[in-house]
Amino acid sequence: MALSHNLNLASQGTSLKALFSGYLIVVAVGYLMAVVQIQLTHGLADGEYGLSIDDIVYSYYGNRTNSLLENKLHGSMKPMATDEERDAIINWIHQGATEEAYEEQGIQDIFEAKCIACHNAEAGGIPDYTDFQNIRDRALVDTGVSISALARVSHIHLFGIAFIFMFVGLIFSLASGVPKPLKVLAIITPYAFLLIDISSWWLTKLNPNFAWLVIIAGGAMALSFAFMWLVSMYEMWILPHRHPDDRDALLDQ
Repeated sequence: MALSHNLNLASQGTSLKALFSGYLIVVAVGYLMAVVQIQLTHGLADGEYGLSIDDIVYSYYGNRTNSLLENKLHGSMKPMATDEERDAIINWIHQGATEEAYEEQGIQDIFEAKCIACHNAEAGGIPDYTDFQNIRDRALVDTGVSISALARVSHIHLFGIAFIFMFVGLIFSLASGVPKPLKVLAIITPYAFLLIDISSWWLTKLNPNFAWLVIIAGGAMALSFAFMWLVSMYEMWILPHRHPDDRDALLDQ
């Protein structure tokens, strides 16, 4: 009797399982690093560790009671300056953030010593503080991420994360122990919530009440990733190497 040749994770050879597992492990580590990066950027927007609704609001809508520079100095950039330097910059902002005072009060020296090493013309994606106008613009009321930055980050996330979930979903689609409706739901969920997540950034930019949607969408993507990852690794390495149908076919010969 001919053997069954069902295509599934449990019956794949060791080489293919190693290939799939290597990819899954690397993207899982990458996902964890993304969570750390979020905690160190957005998670410090309110000046405290841990991602909160205020962090999301301040990142996208802005903390409109202060300037962007002031909020950064109390938040993610707080470790980059001493208390005296931070107070001097904030006082300069409150006095009108003029270019004359920038030079005379030693604020320029602080920026050159502490900021320009990273914030320069060669550093892509962050403001160039060798140009005073970029500093002046960020001494105004904090309205959150700019439209141009939001557009740039949105298209990077849409392309990059879609590719990650395509390959994770492709591997997971070979799982044999998951009912088809649940499998389809798990595969499509991250794509749906990726669109919701990106959309919620723009909506939060307009209205801070949408900040909850950012956390909900991000959590749903993480859960779907974890489910597909665990099922795939389980079926490759814990289930028998040969599919039960194949063993039954051998016994019937």
